[in-house]
Amino acid sequence: MKVIRIIADVRVPDLDGARDFYDDYLGLDVEEFDLGWVTRRTSSRSGATIQLLTGDATAPEDPVVSVMVDDVDAAFREAERRGFEIVHPVTTETWGVRRFFVRAPDGNVLNVVQERPGG
Repeated sequence: MKVIRIIADVRVPDLDGARDFYDDYLGLDVEEFDLGWVTRRTSSRSGATIQLLTGDATAPEDPVVSVMVDDVDAAFREAERRGFEIVHPVTTETWGVRRFFVRAPDGNVLNVVQERPGG
């Protein structure tokens, strides 16, 4: 399994209200996606990215980061082999990603995700 990208997941009470700060002030001018409860904002100039979420719609806890990998099933098997707590099982979500949540030994929850080809 290879880590491709890591993106901070920031919980906000209101996505529309948060856009004013993250888009206007920080210059995150590209909306990569918006599912109504999570949106990914990116700077067209630097490539800096953040995900804003009001609460994960399909998992029992909110992650602190999303870790994009090339093989989510291999990442899941390795997490199980190491005895890490699986918070949310491997799931193919309706928006096209395959993911699971794992709790790091420090208590943080990570969203380990493989995006669909071209995603």
